[in-house]
Amino acid sequence: MLGSTPGWPAVLADGPVLLRPYKRGDGKSWSEVRIANQEWLAPWESAPPGPWSEMNSTRAFSYVYADMRRAARRGDSMPFAVCWRETDGRERLVGHLNLGNIVRRAFSSAYAGYWVDHRVAGRGVIPTALALAVDHAFGPGGLHRIEVNIRPENRPSRRVVEKLGFREEAYHQRYMHIDGGWRDHLGYALTSEEIAAEGGLMARWRRVRA
Repeated sequence: MLGSTPGWPAVLADGPVLLRPYKRGDGKSWSEVRIANQEWLAPWESAPPGPWSEMNSTRAFSYVYADMRRAARRGDSMPFAVCWRETDGRERLVGHLNLGNIVRRAFSSAYAGYWVDHRVAGRGVIPTALALAVDHAFGPGGLHRIEVNIRPENRPSRRVVEKLGFREEAYHQRYMHIDGGWRDHLGYALTSEEIAAEGGLMARWRRVRA
């Protein structure tokens, strides 16, 4: 996924959590995780009409992968596969994190979106992944602000940003069409100045976990 985005492609890691660009061969693993997590993910995602199994098949991944590749090449996004490294060295795809809608120059901002396999929820995977991605965005990525928008009812996702100290700064009425209707979202944000004195977001997260 070579492109014009500063800091991309990138591989980021902390302990067993690994973020890397997607590979064409990720289709089988991506499909298995997505299908196994239908009840966990479907209520919170904007998705095209059609059966979940079809929209998340290995064949569907080829289109998703192509879209991610194009967006990364344009410099519009940084799409990461979130992986868990087992003690024997094996790498398992367990989630997704994207820094998308990247706008440069005076704005220097992106929106973060993520999901995780419910089978590894509670292990700090996504907070770690988001902290890694934000530090990368504010460093080599050359960005100044990261926003995350979450439905008020999605408590697990809200806990991720709240643990990391994102500011809740907006309530967006009928913000996005999800699960059959226009859903309200809470807006959270973080700027580079807010974490600079702490040594970055990963440093903050390590202190919170300790």
